[in-house]
Amino acid sequence: MLTRPPLVSFVALLCALVSPPAQLSAQKATAPIAAELKPFVDAHVLAGAVTLVASKEQTLDLSAVGYADVTNQKPMPKDALFWIASMSKPITGAALMILVDEGKVNVDDPVEKYLPEFKGQMVVAEKDDAHVLLRKPAHPITVKNILSHTSGLAFKSPIEVPALDLYPLATRVRSYAAQPLLFEPDSKYLYSNEGINTAGRIIEVVTGMSYESFLEERLFKPLGMKDTTFWPSPAQIARIAKSYKGNKDKSDIEEIPVGQLTYPLDDRTRQPMPAGGLFSSAEDVARFGQMVLRGGEWGGKRLLSEAAVKAMTSRQTSDSIKEGYGFGFSVNGSTVGHGGAYSTNLSIDTQRGLVLVFMVQNAGWRSDEGKKIQPAFTNAALAAFGK
Repeated sequence: MLTRPPLVSFVALLCALVSPPAQLSAQKATAPIAAELKPFVDAHVLAGAVTLVASKEQTLDLSAVGYADVTNQKPMPKDALFWIASMSKPITGAALMILVDEGKVNVDDPVEKYLPEFKGQMVVAEKDDAHVLLRKPAHPITVKNILSHTSGLAFKSPIEVPALDLYPLATRVRSYAAQPLLFEPDSKYLYSNEGINTAGRIIEVVTGMSYESFLEERLFKPLGMKDTTFWPSPAQIARIAKSYKGNKDKSDIEEIPVGQLTYPLDDRTRQPMPAGGLFSSAEDVARFGQMVLRGGEWGGKRLLSEAAVKAMTSRQTSDSIKEGYGFGFSVNGSTVGHGGAYSTNLSIDTQRGLVLVFMVQNAGWRSDEGKKIQPAFTNAALAAFGK
């Protein structure tokens, strides 16, 4: 069993006693957010977390609780890094919408306009153990389809096993085009890394830049997202929180490596994955969320048009489809956002004007208690700042 010592700090207590009234007031106002998560750490359900609440203008609360490394009893730092996995999807969506703003891409265009390898792609009409019958789809998949998971592309390609970052983006995308669609475009929703990766490849073809260079120049640098990368440096690797999952009898958590990626993480032969390859910090993710909440503006400069942000954050799936999804964003009424495979989450509440960032490294909650952790953070954040 992973053990934790009591979290008692004489220095922290002394600082609190001598802090000026304004600082004491701020600590009192935001303490419930961290306090709501500590019981999960004490119960060995959660190793640690970093949480952040922001308005359009400023960070309202940045808290850390528990451990980045339970075995070595390393407290979770506020600047810890996390594999944000599928939280990369809205970032890719935003990057592509920059090109839509510039008139270089139209979301209603067929993907084959930009990537000729998709010409002639078929759709599965019938399939069983004995045969597969293909036919021509009613229309080719569109940019809108790949951004909203309604293309019929699969989740991943056979060449993306055992890891997702083995082959160049162009190679992976050609493998998607070589496979038949699983259903008619627009008729269903199927969560698809292939679709978002294809969007990343369109960025490369249209701009003549690598996907990762475009992100760096058009999003990360303007937003000051200095810790967001596909290849964390050795110094950044030292700040990555350890990953955990529940043990078999649900009595504790156990450390695991970040799956689906190859090592070492700073090896530049690893390939970027638009659908889920980024590492980031709570503050960096919050900056992206604040830009979206501000309608595409940051630091007095416009990165995206208001129309592009509205398209990203509005439901693009049809009413006949249960799932609500925009362009890279999950959409639920006035709240948009995205989670990651290891339980990280970005939530943007457009009605309350809040950005909520929840950063953990847990490969699925085995117990019912684990599923209560993010809601506990959300409820505490809204109670403190949602009025």
